[in-house]
Amino acid sequence: MKQTLTQSMAWLHTWGGLVVGWLLFVIFLTGSLAVFDQEIDNWMHPELPAHHLSNEQAVDTALNYLRAHKPDAKQWGISLPYERSPELQASTGGRRDGVSVTLDPATGEVLPVRETVGGRFFFLFHFTLHMPGLLGIYLVGALAMGMLAALVSGIVIHKKFFKEFFTFRPAKGQRSWLDAHNASAVLLLPFHLMITYSGLAIFLVIYMPAAMDALFDGNREAFFKAQDPAPAALEIERPQAAGPAPLVAVGPLLAKAREVMGPLSGVNITNPGQSNAQIQIRPILGNRIALTKGQGMRFDGVTGEQLSGPTEMRSTVLTHRVISGLHFAQFGGYPMRWLYFVCGLISSAMIASGLVLFTVKRRRKYASESRAGQVFYRLVEAINVTVMAGLSLACISLLWGNHLLPVALKERADAELNVFFGVWALSLVHALLRPRMQAWREQLGLAGLMCLGLPLLSMFTVDRPWALHSRMGVELTALVLGAILLWACWKVSQPVVERVPRKKTAAMVEVNSNAG
Repeated sequence: MKQTLTQSMAWLHTWGGLVVGWLLFVIFLTGSLAVFDQEIDNWMHPELPAHHLSNEQAVDTALNYLRAHKPDAKQWGISLPYERSPELQASTGGRRDGVSVTLDPATGEVLPVRETVGGRFFFLFHFTLHMPGLLGIYLVGALAMGMLAALVSGIVIHKKFFKEFFTFRPAKGQRSWLDAHNASAVLLLPFHLMITYSGLAIFLVIYMPAAMDALFDGNREAFFKAQDPAPAALEIERPQAAGPAPLVAVGPLLAKAREVMGPLSGVNITNPGQSNAQIQIRPILGNRIALTKGQGMRFDGVTGEQLSGPTEMRSTVLTHRVISGLHFAQFGGYPMRWLYFVCGLISSAMIASGLVLFTVKRRRKYASESRAGQVFYRLVEAINVTVMAGLSLACISLLWGNHLLPVALKERADAELNVFFGVWALSLVHALLRPRMQAWREQLGLAGLMCLGLPLLSMFTVDRPWALHSRMGVELTALVLGAILLWACWKVSQPVVERVPRKKTAAMVEVNSNAG
């Protein structure tokens, strides 16, 4: 019975891993890049200057612009610069119909910032796969369930995986790939389980809506409202008749909010210049493991009286936000981000080694199979090249496209997407037309060279390429990743030495001597 279970788990791990492995590699690699989405976004907006403004100075700069250009707007919004982003934004209107501009922190003038998909593209692609509606979210959820199944079946298969973790045999061909696959899986097993489960928990209402449908008749708004014991920020009744009144000084309110909530991310002012004005101040996500979205403080816009503060979350809501916060990695600063980034890359390498092992173990077998079997496995190998080397090439091509496309190009963000998906599609065509090993070498080599050339690209296309430390960090990281890709290209170029089993060595020596 135990052997039957092990064999069943081996079949599930092998074929289930192949089916979901390709998309899981895409999800893990783009998720790793999304850890530094804001830093990549800064790199893709080279017009942004460095800043040394305090929150109070930034708010004063934005308010001066809004008073001069948008005095009649019912809603003012200010996004404050902070450690990860130097961008100071002023906006009017709501979330859907709002219009925002980026301000020069020194002069308060509008900065002409280029249109780009930014680093947010990797974040969105990570859980939507750029699919319409909720289709991508459902697909990623199904893949996460497949990942959990692969993890559990892998544990059942490798009963001695802790022993195998300390066993790595380099230069042993297929054995080395398997050792690397097992070691990386065991080393990051807690991370894999955490990141997969927390990813599913984020969209629990979408994946498992039965409880909401039963308790709230499918009314999602009522479901979310019931989670917060306090009334929503802007739903308090206001006086119907309001007269002109000066806006209170925002600086002291910022100091009070910062003392309670920590670093701040933005300010929203409703009905500025009126007696019913209200000021909402938001904290930066990341002061706690639990996501603090919507946990701001509100003040009267005329008297400065505090109307509400961050409320204590219900235990159930706090649990969900802690689990979600573990996935988003907004806490812990840069050390935690680097930990997640490295773990994500190692996880991507684990999935990649498993996909390579699938084809390596069956290469001799399908060479003697029917024409249909040969075509199938040739397609599998081409998809392997496209998913791993081709995606890496597409990601770095997106950054190159950001700097090479004309700044004034219409629908420029869509043009950047065309670069990404166009390069990725060409990598599939290339992998189908070229011999397998040459396709690996050429795509890995080109991706590595483009990563190494990223600082040179900035030098020749940007006036102040290293004005921000975050831009320099992106390029230094690209240099390291480029070196890794070129090392992989070199390893692929090395001839494979087939190891002869000991029991067959004597017989093969005898055959060779007779042949001689």
